Order: sequence, then structure tokens, then C-alpha cells
Amino acid sequence: MADSKGIVGEIIRGLGVPLMLLTMLAMVMVPLPPMALDIMFTFNIALAVAILLTAVYVKRPLEFGVFPTILLIVTLLRLVLNIASTRVVLLKGHTGTGAAGKVIEAFGEFVVGGNYAVGLVIFGILVIINFVVVTKGAGRVSEVTARFTLDAMPGKQMAIDADLNAGVIDQDAARLRRQEIGEEADFYGSMDGASKFVRGDAVAGILILFINIIGGLIIGTAQHDLTLSAAMHNYTLLTIGDGLVAQIPSLLLSTAVAIIVTRMSRSQDMGSQMFSQLFADHRTLVVTAVVLTVLGLIPGMPNFAFLSLAAACGYGSWRMRQQRLQASQAPPPETSSGPTAALPDLGWQDVSPVDMVGLEVGYRLIPLVDRARDGALVNRIKGVRKKLTEDLGFLIPPVHIRDNLDLGPSFYRISLMGVPIGEAEVHIDRDLAINPGQVFGKINGIATRDPAFDLEAFWIDAGQREEAQMLGFTVVDAATVVATHLSQLLQNHAHELLGHEETQQLLDRLATKTPKLVEELTPKTLPMSVIARVLQNLLQEGISVKNIRRIAETLAESGGKSQDPDVLSAAVRVALGRSIVQNVAGTRPELPVLTLEPELERILNESTRDGSSMGLEPGLVERLHESLNAEAQKQEVSGEPAVLLVPPNLRPWLARMMRGIRNLHVLAYNEVPDDKRIQMVGAIS
Repeated sequence: MADSKGIVGEIIRGLGVPLMLLTMLAMVMVPLPPMALDIMFTFNIALAVAILLTAVYVKRPLEFGVFPTILLIVTLLRLVLNIASTRVVLLKGHTGTGAAGKVIEAFGEFVVGGNYAVGLVIFGILVIINFVVVTKGAGRVSEVTARFTLDAMPGKQMAIDADLNAGVIDQDAARLRRQEIGEEADFYGSMDGASKFVRGDAVAGILILFINIIGGLIIGTAQHDLTLSAAMHNYTLLTIGDGLVAQIPSLLLSTAVAIIVTRMSRSQDMGSQMFSQLFADHRTLVVTAVVLTVLGLIPGMPNFAFLSLAAACGYGSWRMRQQRLQASQAPPPETSSGPTAALPDLGWQDVSPVDMVGLEVGYRLIPLVDRARDGALVNRIKGVRKKLTEDLGFLIPPVHIRDNLDLGPSFYRISLMGVPIGEAEVHIDRDLAINPGQVFGKINGIATRDPAFDLEAFWIDAGQREEAQMLGFTVVDAATVVATHLSQLLQNHAHELLGHEETQQLLDRLATKTPKLVEELTPKTLPMSVIARVLQNLLQEGISVKNIRRIAETLAESGGKSQDPDVLSAAVRVALGRSIVQNVAGTRPELPVLTLEPELERILNESTRDGSSMGLEPGLVERLHESLNAEAQKQEVSGEPAVLLVPPNLRPWLARMMRGIRNLHVLAYNEVPDDKRIQMVGAIS
């Protein structure tokens, strides 16, 4: 029974819009009595007021995403009412100005004082305001906003990817933000088209006015034997009343459209934002009060109006200044006057160990890491550690944060085991606009380089964020810049973060599920130092150690044959070949690869002596590096992975020598799964 009630309720709720559209269609064909016209015109005005207030009070434009559809329906409703009222005016206009209902009569008699000449002037002014000023401006803003929103989509997508990689957000948050970007583009695209409805409605109002006046004069004089003066009075006043009743809601809707499209996309309260930004500086009111005072002292001016408003502005400026002075006053710091405690003797506890990962900041960056002020960087670093721990397969050590007065005020330094590995400058009060490779213009700012990926970037004011995103820049704040740089450096140096203690923790966790495997592996087959070295080799080549069970099984099988970490690492790579190839090329059935020409492969094989070293001429190494770098860039431009497929004995040496080439993956023949098809895209000579 409850289910049937719910289904009936859903059906009833879903009938609202279809019934409204069918009613509008019926109004075109069926004559309406004056009472019905009064009700519909009143409803139209009330609906326009409600839509305008919704546009004002809504926090952000996307919260009113149904606005383009509502705009279409309300415009159709107003045009249908014009048709219905035109029918009544032309059929019964000869009977007097009350023929089309009280609403039209009131607007024709009361609003314009019964003078149709004044009515024509007022109607013309309303049309000019609506058509030339509001509608035209809103249409232009809608068009530009829609175009820039579409242009800014790649930059916004890259900003989401940067936050995701830095651990600032998770997959669910990234999916929601991508969905929001798509909805924003759809909304402004729809608003660009919906603004044309309002513009067409204004044109239709002008045409309907002239049609009604000319048609009424002809009908009144030819069919109802009215004098030209009487016909002019009746039909013109009815037409003017009808036009005013339609133009006022149209002006309200045009204003609502302009408010929506000129607002920023982020969440904000329009009233508080306007007040806080308009009167952000009390000097604005001071200058206004001075100007009004000067005008009020001029003879012949309305002195009371000018001077009273000048006094109000002066009082408001004084109140704003007093409130800011009170807010800026801080209580004096308390000082202790107690006796100085005696220093204890030194001990081993005073010898502090070197931090695994350290972050030092200049004094201007302290608010970013101050927990008392909810420093944004602290939570970002937690997100970075969580993301890297999930990706790499072992626990990333905590980051020790401290201030360093020896650094520049806006500089930070990242260190690993006490040795600096990265340093850069950030501006805490600005955003970083990064050029991802394709932007649609220039932006004013402090030129710099992105510390994480060495891309062209600019430090811009916070108010330029929307402009930069529309031009295609990826815009991030200072905390995200530091977190992304930290994430990139920790990922590049992950092999240095994993030692014997971390390896033991991995094996202890594995022993809870497969104790026999761990018991056979160490110390019976391999010492802990060899296992740790193998894991470090994998991390150094960008391979996660999450699949520790598969790694341990391979080491247990191959450990009896050799204890060389490089040989064991190669065996583990073969065992993890499917996941390695999937991380490189995804799930595509074919793997595009580069190979070595036979002559070059022969030279490299001959240069390998006893499998322990590779002796090559520096010129050959340089030419080989240049060729591989050029091919890798071609693959990156075409959107394909850059993979060099080589014999197993050459893979370790080539991978080590070519490590500086961005996005180049060196794989051995036996690391490619049997079901993966090989696609030859080039040969290195």
C-alpha cells in the first residue's frame, strides 16, 4: 500500500511541467475570460519576482542549474499570455478599457494616468532598458563566459590531477570536481542560448504593441463604428497596459539572467560580498562624504538631502575605522619573571637523530604549517604520505617540519636524511598559474618555474584565478605547490626511504598470511640485506612493492641460484611483468615499442664485459641518449607511451644510463606478457 502511494506521489509530482505546457497550448487556442487573464498575469509577475530573488540569494550559479529551462518556460508563458490578451483586446476592446481584465486596466489607467501618449513613452523606455541595456549586455557576458569556460576546462582538469597526485584529494573528491566542471560548462553553454530567448521576447513585445494598436484602430473604426479618438483611447490604453504587464516581468527575468552570468562560479553570498568589497576601504566613504558636503554647500542645491547623506557617509566611515582598530588590537604577550632553571647534564638523549624527511620553511611561510592557525600545508602533507603509501606499498615516514631563519622569508627546503634535495620560493598570498603547454593568452604575474615539473609559471593575485583558468592555466595555491613538490621528490627518492626496518615490517605483515613463505625466504634462503636491496632496486625504477607476496615467492625460487641483488631484481621484474606493462601502457591490447637496430645491439653486447660493466665511447652514449630522447618526445606528443624493448642482458645498463630521459621505460623481452601484442614504432640506430 505504501509503495502504491509512493508511485502515485511520484506520478503527481512529475505532472507539473507537462500540465503547465499543455495549459499554455490550450491558452493559445481557447479564449480566456478577463478573470483568468488577471490570475495568469498576476502569477507571471509573482513568478518573475521569485526567479529574480532566487538568482540573488543563490550561493553560486550552479545551484540554480535549472535556470535556463525555467527561462524558456517563463518566456513561453509570457508570449502565450500576450496571444490570449491580444485576442481579448481585439474582440472586446470597443466595450471599454476594462475589457481585458483589471490587471491590464490598472496598468493602463493607474500606472500611466490614463494618458496613452505617456504610456507609449514609458513603454518605449522600458523596452530600451530591457532590450538595449540589460538583455544585450547579459547576452554578451553569457557568450564570453561560455567560451572561456570551455577553454579553461583542460587547465581545471590538470589542477584536479595535480591535487590528486599530491594527495590533497581522493578519487571520490576528484570525480565530484570533474563532474562539477562538466556541469559548469553545460550551464554556461545553456545560458548562452537561453539569453537569446529573453532577447527575442523583447523584440516580440515591440511587434505585438504595434500590431495591437494598428489592428485595434482598424477593428474599432471599421467594425464597431467608433470614432478615431475613442478607438485610439480604448485600444491604445489596453495595448499599453498589456505591454507593461508583459515588459515588467521580462525586465525582471533579464535582470536575473544578468545577475547569474556576471557572478563568479565559487560559492558566495551576493549581499555580503557586495557590501564587503564595495566598502572594503573606509576612505571610500570619506571621499564620498566630502564630495556630498561640497555639493550641499552650493546655493540652490537641495542642501538638506546632500548634507544629511554626507553626514551618514562620514559616520559610517568612522564606525568602520573603529571596528578595524579594535579587531587589530591583540592582547600583550605574558612574560614570566621566574628564576632560570638550571640546565641538566648532557646525555645520549640530547643527541637527536637525523630526520628521514624534513621540511624547512622561512618565517613568512609559518602560517602554512602552523597547526594553531589550521595551516593548510599540514593536511596536504598527510594526504601526500597517504597517497604515496598506497601507491608504493610501504609506509612513508613522517615529515618533520620546522622553521629556518637562515632561509629566505618565502623559501622552503626539502631534505632527505639531512641532505637538501629540493628548494624553491612560494608566495603565500598568491596563486601559481602553471602553463601546461597550451594556453590561450598571457597573464600578468611574477614569472617563475613550477618546482615540481619545471614548467613555465606565474605567481598571480588571487583575484586573477578565474581569468587564468579561462586562459588554460593550471592554478594552484602555495600549499599545493609545496605538497606537489614534496610528493614528486619523495616518489623519485622512494628507494632511499625503504631500509631494513621497513623491509622487516613488510615481511612481518606477509607472515601473518603466509608464514611458511617468509620462513623459507629469510634467513634460510636470503639475508635481509639482499631482500632490502632488491626492493630498493624496484622502487628506483618506479615499480611498486605492493605485491610483496609475488616478490617474496620469486625471491624464494631464485634465491637458491644467486644472491646477486641485480640478478634477483631482474627475476622479480619478469614475475611482475604484467603489472609493469599495465602501468606503462594501460589495458590496450598492443604495446608500442622502440627497438635497437641489429648493429647497435651488437655493439652494446660486445661492450658488456663479464656482465659487470659496459664500456662505451662517450660520443656513442651521447648520440644514443639524443636519439632516444627525440623518439620519447615524439611518442609523448602523439599520446603514446615511450617504451624501449631490449634483450634482458642490456636492460639494466640501458635503464641506468637513460634514466634522465623523461617518460622513457626500458623493458626486457621476457618482461612482456605472452598475450600482449607488440607494435613496432621505430628503431634506434
